[in-house]
Amino acid sequence: MQGSLNEIDIRSILQLIELGQRTGELMVEAYSPPPHPVKDKLRRQFDGQCWLVFCFNGRIIYAGQSEGSLLRLRDYLRRYKADTALDGLEVPSIAAVNAPEYGYLWLLLEKNAISPAQGRSILHGMICETLFDLLSLHQGTFNFEMSPPLAPQLMTLEIGPLLARIMKQVQEWKTFHPHIQSPNQCPLILDRDKLRQSVRPNAFETLSRWADGKTSFRQIARYLNRDIVTVAKAIYPFVQQGLVQLLNPGSEPSPSPDERLAVTAKVPRIVCIDDDRVIRETVELILTGHGYEATAIGNPLKALSHVFQLKPDLILCDIAMPELNGYEICAMLRNSSAFRQTPIIMLTGIDGFIDRLRARRVRATNYLTKPFRETELLTLVEGYVGRGSPERPTPENKLSEELSENWDAIETPESRST
Repeated sequence: MQGSLNEIDIRSILQLIELGQRTGELMVEAYSPPPHPVKDKLRRQFDGQCWLVFCFNGRIIYAGQSEGSLLRLRDYLRRYKADTALDGLEVPSIAAVNAPEYGYLWLLLEKNAISPAQGRSILHGMICETLFDLLSLHQGTFNFEMSPPLAPQLMTLEIGPLLARIMKQVQEWKTFHPHIQSPNQCPLILDRDKLRQSVRPNAFETLSRWADGKTSFRQIARYLNRDIVTVAKAIYPFVQQGLVQLLNPGSEPSPSPDERLAVTAKVPRIVCIDDDRVIRETVELILTGHGYEATAIGNPLKALSHVFQLKPDLILCDIAMPELNGYEICAMLRNSSAFRQTPIIMLTGIDGFIDRLRARRVRATNYLTKPFRETELLTLVEGYVGRGSPERPTPENKLSEELSENWDAIETPESRST
């Protein structure tokens, strides 16, 4: 079962899963309009947001984003003062590939860092939060794949009652527009004296603690064990009165001249792993010409060693390669703490949903279909690491050539005998 959200909505998809008592994995991928709508009317560019919902006999086991980040789990653990329990944990074998957050939750249960009741509360919150996002989504594609259930299972939730409750929350959330537009917006108190006069002391104390311009509505809901609508409803009147300002994610005070200079001086480093020489040369030419430090590597086995030396800000990786394919390389890199958050973009010549699903399972960040245009590559790269520095001097020797020479000097029998 797969298709577009223009044809069927998420609510209907979940109801079909419940009605058919299906077991498997629902993947939903959102897309945004193309960056140049006049030139690219027919092209849809996926913005990288992807959600996974795991079901067993028509009930939900777990739901979350596929990015592999543990920030959400850490927020939920904070309410039990157990967020530091994640530090130093090894990658769990349970659901390590397609649901790492779930695997770490189970690892914490096994180590008695949290109780089963706390684990169920966290899991319930994660599922409701994910469904809230999905039921608010109107553009994207979906794919439901029959597969063995996620195991072990801490709990399962009936879909019908969940949908009814969360749909009500989605409708309530719409009433906050246009003052509140996203659960990821961060409240910031503008006038503390006026606010103190408007609320009870305990309410002012709570607002002062969380409305710092850095903590989002969603995080406040996690910390306080409240749903997102309850939190927004409490802060909404002060937003209307102008006592609380909402900052968008990533909004920060203007940097000083020294800070701007330091940011400008750092040149984003990109590594491209592809056995196709034409692709490698094209990527290097485009990215180097736009001020990036681009290194293209053709041998996938060499690539793993080079990547650890280069520590790139972003990795482009072909899927179909000999010896090691892109999925295997991505999975290996994600198992290293050094590359768990590094954007990894899969290059594929097949624009298929199943290929994207496999990429998500190894926690790839996004994908780019070959052949691609210069504007497509640059738009994707800029979205993750920012613009390059075209003014920087071009080095005499490319890093890829230097690394290849170093590799050959280490690996060839002739060099070992000298």
